[in-house]
Amino acid sequence: MFKICIRQQKKDFKQISLYLISLSVISILILFTIVDVYGHGVGSEIFPPVNLNGKQVSLEVSSSTNNPDENDDQQISISLIDFNSKITLRDVTFLIKSSHGEQFLFEKEFQSDNGFLVLNFISENTESIQIQEENENNFFASLFGLDNRKINIKGPRLSDGGLYKLDVTILTADGYSKKLDIPLTFNAGISIAQTSKHEINHPVFGLQEINVITYYDEIKNFQYDIESKEITFSMPFEWSLDNINQTSVVHEELVIPKTFGDLLVSGFSMYVNGIKLSDDIVTIDDFFSEKRVVHFIISQKELQNIYNNQSPQNGMNFLIKPNSDDIKLSSVTSNGQFRIFITWEPQNLQSNSKATIYFDVIDVFLKNRPIAVNYDFSVTQDDRIIFKQSGISTDSKENHNIAEFTIPNDISGIVKLNFQNLADNNLASTSIPIIINNSLNENNYLSIPDWVKNNAGWWSKEQIDDDSFVQAIQYLIKEKIVKIPSTTQESGIVKNEIPSWIKNNAGWWSEGQIDDETFVQGLQFLIKNRIIRV
Repeated sequence: MFKICIRQQKKDFKQISLYLISLSVISILILFTIVDVYGHGVGSEIFPPVNLNGKQVSLEVSSSTNNPDENDDQQISISLIDFNSKITLRDVTFLIKSSHGEQFLFEKEFQSDNGFLVLNFISENTESIQIQEENENNFFASLFGLDNRKINIKGPRLSDGGLYKLDVTILTADGYSKKLDIPLTFNAGISIAQTSKHEINHPVFGLQEINVITYYDEIKNFQYDIESKEITFSMPFEWSLDNINQTSVVHEELVIPKTFGDLLVSGFSMYVNGIKLSDDIVTIDDFFSEKRVVHFIISQKELQNIYNNQSPQNGMNFLIKPNSDDIKLSSVTSNGQFRIFITWEPQNLQSNSKATIYFDVIDVFLKNRPIAVNYDFSVTQDDRIIFKQSGISTDSKENHNIAEFTIPNDISGIVKLNFQNLADNNLASTSIPIIINNSLNENNYLSIPDWVKNNAGWWSKEQIDDDSFVQAIQYLIKEKIVKIPSTTQESGIVKNEIPSWIKNNAGWWSEGQIDDETFVQGLQFLIKNRIIRV
């Protein structure tokens, strides 16, 4: 019995020591996170101190994932602290009104002996929002003020990212009976990263997926225009000075596969509600082997500029597009050491013609300056090597490295420009896809790459809709990938309906049952009736 008591005492002593250590750690963490700034719409928010019965107090709101190994449920903690001593106040009554995006969640009072609340947002298929309070009855935790008041909020889609709005009103502090004559109110906004995936059936690069990661609120109405290479989407945002003053940044990201050649450009521009933002808000991260991440960090200053120059609007309407008509693609080697910039002449590369590739090898760790290193360069399509050369890159800022070759007459579609073994390092490699177009045939009549038949087959089987097919053909004609005889468009009313015989022709052509000229007659019909605009 004695031994059992000793062990229990040791166990209790360890618990006391653990709580003392925890208290010290928490105090240190609070000390280093309390600053005189706050950020509406980011992952944590600390409000400027306000007076409460002679004390300077502040509200701190932060987010984390509840149990990242098991689920995506979100956890938001709220604490009322003495700004000078960095210690939470006792006996606090919180009135919390919460919403997630446009969904109202709850409005309820909660009491916390140590001024600290933990809200667990748990996704469950319930018809309505359910609130369950969870108390930890731990003597030592209670003794040292470390017991957490946990509130479980259960409902559909609560583990989704986006903006959680929390209107927090302090009704009592330093005693439940000490009701404040003038309650303190804090309007907090905590953003959880939310990813949406968007598939694009590109007529050249095939099926591509662009991911949008938003750190503010849920995005909607995503569209990609194949012809203009523009990305558009919208997001809720309250255009008021109060909200702007509480919003430190709005952070959006695009994750683009490196197989999507049209978007491997060296820069992007962003417009919000028709207002062009500074190019300084854009950062391109090419340090992934299979994707590039484009960051858009919209500062409070930029938000103020939009507010001052736009007509009254609800929300943010984004437009993102390459910021130059000049062809300049880039990619970073798989080891993250070198960045490759490429351009080429002529702009429209065609089979059975000469091509000149200009490229620069930049050292990422030496302030992005050109560097002289060994390299192996090749042009390939599938397993076929079209051209290769090795050499030492130039470190000149005025001159470029040059590769000249003739494109074979049987090469069209996507080819890869491969850079390997930079500085004799087999990990320093990357590939950049570009397009080779078919040249005109001897009759200068028509030219359609074989791979366009895939699109026609998908359309005939209704795997892509009419608009997607028409948009794809317009793109191919504009880029001179598909060449057809000159066709005059009729004036008058635009016809939107595509006859069924054209879709049947597309299916037969994709299966080789009719020739190119018969298929082109269908395209000419679409152009003549202004269904396809050229």
